[in-house]
Amino acid sequence: MQIITVNSIADSKLFFNVPLVIYKDDPNWIQPLNKDVEDVFDEKKNKAFRFGKIQRWILQDDEGNPIGRIAAFTNSKYKNKGDDVPVGGIGFFECIKSQDAADMLLDNAKHWLMKEGMQAMDGPINFGERDRWWGMVTKGYQEPLYCMNYNPPYYVDLFENYGFKPFFEQVCFNMEPKAPLHDKVWERHNYIEKDKNFSSKHIDKKQIEKFASDFVEVYNKAWAGHGGLKQLEKKQAILMFNKMKPVMDEKIIWYVYYKNDPVAIFINLPDLNQWFKYLHGKFGLIQKLKFLWIKKTKPNKKFTGLVFGIVPEWQGKGVDAYIIGESAKLIQSPKVSYTEYEMQWIGDFNPKMLNIASSLGDVKRSRNLTTYRYLFDRTKEFIRHPILS
Repeated sequence: MQIITVNSIADSKLFFNVPLVIYKDDPNWIQPLNKDVEDVFDEKKNKAFRFGKIQRWILQDDEGNPIGRIAAFTNSKYKNKGDDVPVGGIGFFECIKSQDAADMLLDNAKHWLMKEGMQAMDGPINFGERDRWWGMVTKGYQEPLYCMNYNPPYYVDLFENYGFKPFFEQVCFNMEPKAPLHDKVWERHNYIEKDKNFSSKHIDKKQIEKFASDFVEVYNKAWAGHGGLKQLEKKQAILMFNKMKPVMDEKIIWYVYYKNDPVAIFINLPDLNQWFKYLHGKFGLIQKLKFLWIKKTKPNKKFTGLVFGIVPEWQGKGVDAYIIGESAKLIQSPKVSYTEYEMQWIGDFNPKMLNIASSLGDVKRSRNLTTYRYLFDRTKEFIRHPILS
């Protein structure tokens, strides 16, 4: 076996082809759009390059066939609560079922990170935001959501045999959107509904900037400053909402207002993978036309939760039940055809959000992903991600 550093366009193509070897017989794998992965490694498109660097490698067998790949990266902005050493990242790991092959890839990444001054590595994670390509599937090996990692079960052994330990668990939930909500949810909903200062609205694409601005207000009050998350600027949100606009379904994006001030958000999108799985990773002109045809002729039965948030002063007072009940009135109507729903992951270090998610109705854990950590000093005490207060 030999390691090849990705230095050319040809190497990059080979890097993207490695998953085709690993998943050729896996019916649950959905090939990500190449452009979504390529954007991670594009200095013009990935702002993480302002704060770090990245390197990629391919592993070949003795006949020159690709059997694995990995990326390693540094990012000065990547910090978790309680970190006392600089931590690098690894991601986009793929490997045949061979501990020797995995060890070669992981050793190579570790040595590169050590040269860059890192003292630990987390993985598999993204060189960028945590809303995509984050964590290893450890339970629930069904079709991945859009921009969600997927892997065979044996990857867990490859990582843990190498010495990685779970740093935190990423819990996903699903529920049947047409199933009746619990009576307790409606009781809490009705209590808030009686207060005429409260109102609810689903998004209106014609007022995209207004709803983007309301999103920023709730987001910054609910999350900024927690777990290393920074303030979101209005222009960032407007850009993000305009990018989502072509695939938005207005009926599944909800807001709650108190005296016209936004206090809660429930942001969902159709699961794009239910359409993209027919495109086999490509998104050129022909595929874009095919996508439009598929989108029109194949109703998407699954939607996914991206963000659920309530400003601190209204947490624990029934607003969560109110926004769920208001959205259910429309989502459960015959006008809406969704029959599956899955929320994006919540870290096990955030029990408050886990409790909110668990209280929404007939909710079940759908899958777990795990963010692993490996300390280069093998005598150093391993400490999991601390619980957020």
